[in-house]
Amino acid sequence: MQDRLEATPAEGKSSRLNFGLLTLTIFGAFLIFGLSENVKGPAIPAIQADFGIGEFQVGLLLAVNAFGYLVACGYTAPLATRIGLKTTLAISLIAMALSGIGICFSLGFLTLALAFFALYLANGMLEITLGLMAATIFTKNTGAMLNISHFFYGIGSMIGPLLSARLMAAHIEEFRFGWRYMYLIVLFFSLLPLISGAAGRFSGRADKKQKAGVRAFLKTPFAWPVIWALSLSAVCEMGIGGWLVNFLEKSYAFDRGGAALVLAAFFACFTVARLVLGPLTDRIGFMKSLLILTAFSGLAVVVGVAAGRPGVVLLVVSGIGISPIYPTLLAAVAKLFADEIYAAMTVVLTVMGIISMASNLVLGGLIDGTRRIFIHFYGEAGLGMAYATGIVFLGLCCLLAFAAVAVLKRRLEREGRMV
Repeated sequence: MQDRLEATPAEGKSSRLNFGLLTLTIFGAFLIFGLSENVKGPAIPAIQADFGIGEFQVGLLLAVNAFGYLVACGYTAPLATRIGLKTTLAISLIAMALSGIGICFSLGFLTLALAFFALYLANGMLEITLGLMAATIFTKNTGAMLNISHFFYGIGSMIGPLLSARLMAAHIEEFRFGWRYMYLIVLFFSLLPLISGAAGRFSGRADKKQKAGVRAFLKTPFAWPVIWALSLSAVCEMGIGGWLVNFLEKSYAFDRGGAALVLAAFFACFTVARLVLGPLTDRIGFMKSLLILTAFSGLAVVVGVAAGRPGVVLLVVSGIGISPIYPTLLAAVAKLFADEIYAAMTVVLTVMGIISMASNLVLGGLIDGTRRIFIHFYGEAGLGMAYATGIVFLGLCCLLAFAAVAVLKRRLEREGRMV
């Protein structure tokens, strides 16, 4: 039997308070999740400089992150089955804080990679747990509520690059915080949602028929189009968050603060879109909304790169289309696979983790490989052209997500199950 609230908001003041505490916990944890994921943009160039690593090693570092997320996808749902989602949430938040200590005091690239692996192990646990809790609690206006939940992720994502740049530049007399203490401070914020989480009541266990649920999910004609649409759009979303600052610095000679400001503007569009467009997805329909969003995002990224420096504006506004894709697809999963939601979320997010891990390696290798070719023919300008190639790759991923949504829409229409 799936997790359920012990009482609904309509059953009295205590129930409303409980619902409010759990909602606050979900929103707060999403905000912290957004912070932890997106402080890396300004930090990566500094990490490169400190450890003397190239673009492929950056891609490898991000792939290690994705691998940690992937591993978490494999055990989070079974763990929640045994100990409950509330305890699983607490473990993930505490683990995030501990990983900040590891990042801060890493002795070299290998220990840094291990600390980042631990962070994304915790992040993967957090994302899956939050997704399952939200799908269980927000049974009405699912699309709107999931978008609002992810709106707080957007707030964290918007604040993250600016906070990262500010903390990295901060100093007390002779002592500079740098990227190490920036991570330590930011990741200790993850302990804050434990306060409201401890006060809220969330009883029950996850569905214990996980294997049957997974088989049933994979046999449906909708499973793989959902997986591909979610994974490819996530590659674009996370890729821009991780590589945009480097792209702006290497291609257009932005300084660190200016590049962080552009990334923050991207996440501002990202955040506002989830709040404004999220409720519209329930009215327009999930599939129509997703077709519009994926097409707009992919074209904005590709055309933005092709337009050169003035096209940075298009890269920023691409966040308007990118941001509602992920929560809207999760809402569609919650509606289509209500009886196998734990299994469906586990499979979808596991495959998404595999594709994200591979895409980081591909993207790092693509930039590194094209850099050699372009520098041979165009000199130092070739580095910027190589980064532009990587960002175009991200836009093409979003356009492929559009194709996957189109396939899903046709199959749903054929089965009479439009959402």
